[in-house]
Amino acid sequence: MTAFTFAPATREQAKARIGLQGPAGSGKTMTALRIAERLADGGPTGVVDTERGSALTYAPVSGRPDLGGIDFLHLPLDNYDPRNLIEAVRAAAAASIPVLIVDSWSHFWNGKGGLLSIVEEAGRKPGAGGSFGGWREGNPIEQDMLESLLNFPGHVIVTMRTKGDYTIEGKKVTKVGVKAVQREGAEYELGLIIDMVEGTGTVTKTRYQPLENLTIHHPGPELAEIILEQLGQGIDPVQSILDDLLQLGLTYQKALELHALAKRRNVLGSPILHPTSGAPSTLGAVISEYGQAAKPAPVADLPAPAPDEPPAPAPAAPQSERPGPATAQQLRKMGATFGELGIRDRADRLRATSLIVGRPVPTANDLDIREASALIDALVRYTADTIGQHLDDLEDATVKALEKTQHAA
Repeated sequence: MTAFTFAPATREQAKARIGLQGPAGSGKTMTALRIAERLADGGPTGVVDTERGSALTYAPVSGRPDLGGIDFLHLPLDNYDPRNLIEAVRAAAAASIPVLIVDSWSHFWNGKGGLLSIVEEAGRKPGAGGSFGGWREGNPIEQDMLESLLNFPGHVIVTMRTKGDYTIEGKKVTKVGVKAVQREGAEYELGLIIDMVEGTGTVTKTRYQPLENLTIHHPGPELAEIILEQLGQGIDPVQSILDDLLQLGLTYQKALELHALAKRRNVLGSPILHPTSGAPSTLGAVISEYGQAAKPAPVADLPAPAPDEPPAPAPAAPQSERPGPATAQQLRKMGATFGELGIRDRADRLRATSLIVGRPVPTANDLDIREASALIDALVRYTADTIGQHLDDLEDATVKALEKTQHAA
């Protein structure tokens, strides 16, 4: 009998599945490229183009950097058999492309050679039984296409055309909304749906709480930043914990928290090279070593920690004294304020956050409600011209305080 084992759930390797839907000219392609550029984090974006090269409008012009543009890899298709899309997705995965855009997914439904054409042709075969029988051939193809997209190892953005939906009562025609040109309910396979109208995006379906009911003009890097925060940045959990461990000002309590986090994620025994000596070690052993070094008592008076055991726990604060996590409204306000200050890079945002709240902050979701409130209060007092100097001053003060503490010890 097969043995099933449950493991702790984490977000670090989750990838975005985004749908942008709207009529022609609503800004779907440009929005997809702007979001993808940030999601790719310096890597290439691949575009499967069914729109007769329309995405090329946004590519750079050789020798004319003043015209701007977004770098991406381009794959045009003129036959929209879903099996062609499956092959394109495989090629993107083989090339380790971090973000794949399908512009537009609608063509693989009702375009030349698309799913509806396959079903119609199959239904005309002798004994097939018409369109009902045609779906016996079409359904497995569609399912293979969906699985290919959803299992792609990087982020996926699909654009979908929309058409008006109407009801008729007698002589009265009423517009009741828009429908994506795709199989009914296909959008529910995606984690985020944004309706585009004249360059403005409205989130109509999301699994990311900070984006609920959000409306944003020209969605782009700022939106991608929130998505990455909600996905845990798609980073290696071992490297993330190690980076936090090596931050200036590590405390014994912080080492305890990192050890507990590594244990929950089953990565204590993960092999790594020692940050100083380069010798083979494990994450648990290095956390224990650095935790011992950060403990107020002399290290010589303490027993050596076992490689997979944390230092003795410090007294925990009563549960009633611990503030809750930052709210979705606070996270949205923080993101918008950082954008107004011109701080759009994730690393720069986390540096500013850590300096202002007075401790290393690996992700905005790590903030509690009081820290988030203090951060917002501080940010709104800055301007784009003054915040850089303020942060430099805070960093200088932090380094001097640490050096003073180490000298006194």
